[in-house]
Amino acid sequence: MKPRVVILKTGTTYPQIRDQFGDFEDWFVSKLSSQLDLTIADATQAPPPGQPDDWHGVVITGSPAMVSDREPWSEQAADWVKGAVQANIPTFGVCYGHQLLAHALGGKVGYHPKGRETGTHNVTLFESAQTDPLFRHLPQQFAAQLTHKQSVLELPPGAVLLGATDFEPHQAFRFGENAWGVQFHPEFSDDVMRSYLRVQQPELEKEGLETQSLLNLVKPAPHATQLLELFSEWVINQQHE
Repeated sequence: MKPRVVILKTGTTYPQIRDQFGDFEDWFVSKLSSQLDLTIADATQAPPPGQPDDWHGVVITGSPAMVSDREPWSEQAADWVKGAVQANIPTFGVCYGHQLLAHALGGKVGYHPKGRETGTHNVTLFESAQTDPLFRHLPQQFAAQLTHKQSVLELPPGAVLLGATDFEPHQAFRFGENAWGVQFHPEFSDDVMRSYLRVQQPELEKEGLETQSLLNLVKPAPHATQLLELFSEWVINQQHE
């Protein structure tokens, strides 16, 4: 039996990107292992399905929404995610999902004091990553795709900080043995990242960011993407134990 993993969809991408590349859940489905039985659940439309321990794994997508707005659907999802972590279900949150996970576990989320981080940037891992079940397989520094205005301003009590960029001190953390949050987007291809920058261009220029410079720096980020394979393997191995 394949391990059952629910992908909690917390929003949707820009229409012009969705028309060309599909939506958030499509990118996760293509990067997670085919050995998983994946279910998509739109958390903005209905509560997460069943009880957390009905699942062998949980993945939480990004979103254009803001965790600090504390919309009812988001708070409901946060409570469910907290239950998943307490039940020791392998959980992996990305961008909004990373922030929602931190918020659910007692961390603080809000707007980054320096504004937006977008484009391809280098994540540097800390010594703590060397013993992490997922991150120990990655190089100490690797490229990742990013686009966010909000951040985890304070980690949940007891969380282990795993990595940072020059701009964002909380790029990755682990909570307990089975829950990870990453601010970057392992599901993004470099083509998707370029499309984001082009769509964001009017906003970026207003914010004093050079779109063309950011576009010139975009490159593939295979090590970041590898995390979804590593998480898949972790879920499969946990089920077999």
